[in-house]
Amino acid sequence: MNIGILTIFPDFVKVIKEYGVISQAIKNGLLDIQIFNLRDFTNDKHRVVDDYPYGGGPGMVMKPEPFFEFFRFYEERYGKPYVLLTSPQGTPLSNEVAKELSFKERIVIICGRYEGIDERIMKLVDMEVSIGDYVLTGGELPAMVITDVVSRFIPGVVEEESVRNDSFYNDSFDYPHYTRPRTIEGMQVPEVLVSGNHEEINLWRRKEALKKTMLKRPDLFMKHQLDEVDKQAILMLFKELMKDAQ
Repeated sequence: MNIGILTIFPDFVKVIKEYGVISQAIKNGLLDIQIFNLRDFTNDKHRVVDDYPYGGGPGMVMKPEPFFEFFRFYEERYGKPYVLLTSPQGTPLSNEVAKELSFKERIVIICGRYEGIDERIMKLVDMEVSIGDYVLTGGELPAMVITDVVSRFIPGVVEEESVRNDSFYNDSFDYPHYTRPRTIEGMQVPEVLVSGNHEEINLWRRKEALKKTMLKRPDLFMKHQLDEVDKQAILMLFKELMKDAQ
């Protein structure tokens, strides 16, 4: 998969390529991330990418010409990409959206800045994506978040079992995690995790994941499709609650 990031601050986003599993995925040929400087597609000596808005008002608007120049350049070399625009007005980023995007062969993410982009650029955009109901100073951080989330669904970037256990996968949160030491500050690792009984461990983990989801995000739990292990886990949770109530 190839992800392109179009920005006026390429040094801001290049770190996404340099660390962790994404860096390893690039080295292994599973992922390619290209970072493009929008200023390289301007036609004036000052490399201007913004101008005053028609009709007046505060702030500046990103000019359309560099975007059209960039996409002519890109499509001549690589073909037509699936184009995302980071925007607080966009589709909220979710596991489902990220998984769908991971099937695209080529994505280009436009990082908005200033008061926004010239509306005529929207003819180039396939999807607007928001990472939350707030406004940032620019689209670089959202572009990095989108890249990170989508990359996790590319086969081989992370272990498939790790993805399946992620929070929000299958409409539930992840289970609690523990490591050495077994006791710290008077707090112990749950006995079941050191029992060696993998069936009981898996059931306990499912129970804890469902409990966390019910308490913190009941809306997610209501969407969750229960399987047989879920039902056993909920029964275990109910028995624990009844025992505590006695």
